[in-house]
Amino acid sequence: MKPAEIHAKWNLLQNRIAEDFDAEKPDLKVMLFLIGVQELGQGPRKFSKRQKEELMHIATCRLLSEMGFYELEGLDQDGWPHWKLVKPIPAYASLEQELLLKSLIVEYFEALDREIEQID
Repeated sequence: MKPAEIHAKWNLLQNRIAEDFDAEKPDLKVMLFLIGVQELGQGPRKFSKRQKEELMHIATCRLLSEMGFYELEGLDQDGWPHWKLVKPIPAYASLEQELLLKSLIVEYFEALDREIEQID
């Protein structure tokens, strides 16, 4: 995707999530948190600050696994996924990193939408 397309889709996704949750437009961290909760698969609940950081890490690993950087090792005794780095991540500039994550988040939610459509 081109940067303009990523930004347009990102804004649409932010608006959709804000509407679905009756909240403000989510930033990158909130989107990572939501993906982390989805990937944990234990439903919404209260999380400690440390758990929220771990959820964002889970989301980042899950997203970067699409590019072959991480691989799922398995789940721990509490059902939390653990990932291992399988190839070094290039040193992206801050804006490049943000754009990459936004594009991966957009693709993640588009894939979820396709899965839901198949179920319906």
